[in-house]
Amino acid sequence: MSERLSYGSYLRVNDLTALQAPLSRPEHHDELLFIIIHQVYELWFKQLLHELDAVVSDLRADQLMRARKHFRRIHTIQRLLEQQVDVLETMAPNDFNKFREHLNPASGFQSIQFREMEFLCGVRRTETMVHIEMDTAQRSRLERRLAEPSINDDLKNALTRQGFATDTHEAMLASLERIYSNENDHYELYMLLEDLIELDERLLLWRGRHVRMVERMIGHKQGTGGSSGVDYLQKTLSYRCFPELWEVRTRLGAPSYG
Repeated sequence: MSERLSYGSYLRVNDLTALQAPLSRPEHHDELLFIIIHQVYELWFKQLLHELDAVVSDLRADQLMRARKHFRRIHTIQRLLEQQVDVLETMAPNDFNKFREHLNPASGFQSIQFREMEFLCGVRRTETMVHIEMDTAQRSRLERRLAEPSINDDLKNALTRQGFATDTHEAMLASLERIYSNENDHYELYMLLEDLIELDERLLLWRGRHVRMVERMIGHKQGTGGSSGVDYLQKTLSYRCFPELWEVRTRLGAPSYG
């Protein structure tokens, strides 16, 4: 007779709480927090990928308002990811440095799921792959994301199906300007564009919090994964998933001369 289902067995709580294995000896008090925070990040990354894949399906089916349901969850999770930095910052730099050496050469830089999200959203920095240790299945996942259209590609395809030109950079900007200038006539597309730029903005906000948190903890030391640490992370603040959505802002409401 099978064991009766319970809260603990359904969620596999015993397995879950056995996954935290601090390496410091004697075990440093704050290492458990560090491990839990990053494991929770990976769980949220898994959920974000699940929701973003649903957005892709909706875009390809021209179900733009249905995508809003997924974006509502995505944005809420993104806010939570940023707030988790607050928990990490309850750890003093000296306390982190007492177990940091045990992390080397592991680094958040090597997160496969985060790279999947970047690739899916259109930030495709393939040079990072040479620095990430991954098994065959993980490499296959990243290569699949690279081979598939990005969400930005799917956005352009969706716009094309609705009669907007996207074949050149200038045509794309003109189409976006037209939508933003006539939002009532193109409400579903307008809301989609706002959800996409919020996705991008919240990713940047999280990156920014992460950079400042790392600087607060280790200053400008080299990262444990071999990156330049804060200097590398600072560069990521220039990345945009949907650059045209940012660029078109400059053109909106601009007076015409001549």
